[in-house]
Amino acid sequence: MRKLTSLFAGLAALIGIAAVTAQDVLPLRPTVEEAKGVASVPTVPRQAGAAELNAADVNAWLDGFIPYALGTGDIAGGVIVIVRDGEVLTQRGFGYADVERRTPVDPARTLFRPGSTSKLFTWTAVMQLVEQGRLNLDADVNRYLDFRIPPRDGRPVTLRNIMTHTAGFEESLKGLLATREPGTPPYEELLKRWVPERVFAPGTTPAYSNYATSLAGYIVQRVSGEPFDDYIERHIFAPLGMRNSTFRQPLPARLRPMMATGYRRGSGDPVGYEYVGPRPAGSLAATGADMGRFMIAHLNEGAPLLRPQTARMMHRTAHPGVGPLNRMMLGFYETTINGRRAIAHGGDTIGFHSDLQLFLDDKVGIFVSFNSGGREGAVQGLRSAIVDEFADRYFPAPRDARRVPAEQAAEHARMMTGTYTNSRGAFSSFMNVLDLAGQVKVGLDEHGRPVVPLLPGLNGEQRRWVEVTPFVWHDLDSHERLAAVVENGRVVRISVDTVSPFMVLDRTPWHRDSAWLLPAFLLALAIFALTAIFWPVRWLVRRRFGATLALEKNELLSYRLVRGFCWLIVLVLIGWAAAIATMMGDFNNLSGAFDPVIYSLQILSFIAFLGGAAVILRDAWLVWRARRGWKAKLWSLALVFAAVILLWVGFVFNLLSFGVNY
Repeated sequence: MRKLTSLFAGLAALIGIAAVTAQDVLPLRPTVEEAKGVASVPTVPRQAGAAELNAADVNAWLDGFIPYALGTGDIAGGVIVIVRDGEVLTQRGFGYADVERRTPVDPARTLFRPGSTSKLFTWTAVMQLVEQGRLNLDADVNRYLDFRIPPRDGRPVTLRNIMTHTAGFEESLKGLLATREPGTPPYEELLKRWVPERVFAPGTTPAYSNYATSLAGYIVQRVSGEPFDDYIERHIFAPLGMRNSTFRQPLPARLRPMMATGYRRGSGDPVGYEYVGPRPAGSLAATGADMGRFMIAHLNEGAPLLRPQTARMMHRTAHPGVGPLNRMMLGFYETTINGRRAIAHGGDTIGFHSDLQLFLDDKVGIFVSFNSGGREGAVQGLRSAIVDEFADRYFPAPRDARRVPAEQAAEHARMMTGTYTNSRGAFSSFMNVLDLAGQVKVGLDEHGRPVVPLLPGLNGEQRRWVEVTPFVWHDLDSHERLAAVVENGRVVRISVDTVSPFMVLDRTPWHRDSAWLLPAFLLALAIFALTAIFWPVRWLVRRRFGATLALEKNELLSYRLVRGFCWLIVLVLIGWAAAIATMMGDFNNLSGAFDPVIYSLQILSFIAFLGGAAVILRDAWLVWRARRGWKAKLWSLALVFAAVILLWVGFVFNLLSFGVNY
């Protein structure tokens, strides 16, 4: 049972491991409502003891940090670019672009895949068209589309919703990524094939969406009259001189020799070139030097891509979040650190992991990208540590020494305990079952502090949270903060700084709560498995000793049907676990080629779950009517319990559904 639980939990983590008419012109001067949401962190003077931010110091710091981190983390290579005041301060390559050939990383020529950092280019394109009066951030996006996005609660999707990840879409996985040519279908086809369910009211819940970003790219294409790739090349790459960058898949022939090889671990096999399905959301390939040019443009208030007022709107218009935690801007997410106003975007594919951070008031930007996940996901901690240590070295600030009184802190921690569901998830398809084992269970440590098993610290251990103001906690070992939303004296939503702009955890409703449902499901599975296994075992025992099964004809048929269906139920559940593991273990299987497997499992699930429940209920009635022994009666009740739980899980988590969109 532990292995099954671990399997579903691991699969859930992989998801977790994660998306208009020219008459209406958005005013470039923020409205009153926008002005209220504008980030207004004051410029912080340089603190005493800060290192001098110059090329010599930065290079010495990187040389003492990065090679060791790559070696211990089993990361093949990486690129780091730092810009300041409109110029490149340093751009460095570390390790290997290709391990087998021992090709070193060249920041000016080696292409990396920045993953979702690509979205910043799509958002910039949207803002260019807003600036021209051709798009309205608050208009129904259907006016720009040739297919329809249904309303939710009578409210449409807007580009503002899309850029702040509050359109309400559930996760979309099919066609997300592939490493086999021809790769994924055209992104326009993916958009029209299936519109993900809108599971949240617009503007209410951050839920990261590659689908929504791809939709924005399609809107850029339709409104501009240019194919998306052409638009980006003409209106963003060309003005910035980004000659070694592309969204095209496969890579243009000129750029193929420059592409770094991606790895899960530097000592492992290559991943292969990755084809991103929702291309405007993540298909960029670019050199570190080109990414430096893009950072300089945004630090220069958008020039030459955007007018200053447009860039300021993009960089400063904040969507309300969880307490004081980081918020979503228009495309960028807030990452203010040490009192320095900062915005950023990260990105991951299977083989590449990146971050771009802009310290707006300091005119400083840093881009990091690595071509391996590393040992036990070491790259995730590394890229965060680079940005944090950079800020602490050059923009230090005193740590928050405030503390909530101990008695109040203990009570608030107790209020936090319970089970939470990630807003980024698949809620209408069979992939919903991943939430059964993927829910986050908040508890207390030996000191009465909250334990939140989300984003562990750099040491791999749980973070040490101390409450600094009511319902706001600070990690003693990092800059991470945790906060809660309280309604009617109850904590209903939590998040942490790293993900709060685009992802929150909401308290799980009782009927989905894995705190009771997962143990009940595992017990039900054990009952089915034991019933199935002991059927042939008991037959062998009776045969060995010449005994017979003293049941009447109807009872004997019912007895055999129950055990036959128990076998079918167990095999179907194993089939689901194997299918989802295969799909999430190799993203090439997140495609139409796997549809026959899904259809087969869905048909068998209806037969096994509903048929099994029917024969189990009938058998229990026969057992109790025939006045069988107490063991038979007790086991018949156990089977009824197992059947009820199975149907509960099947309906609540969409195993009893039909369709191959997910």
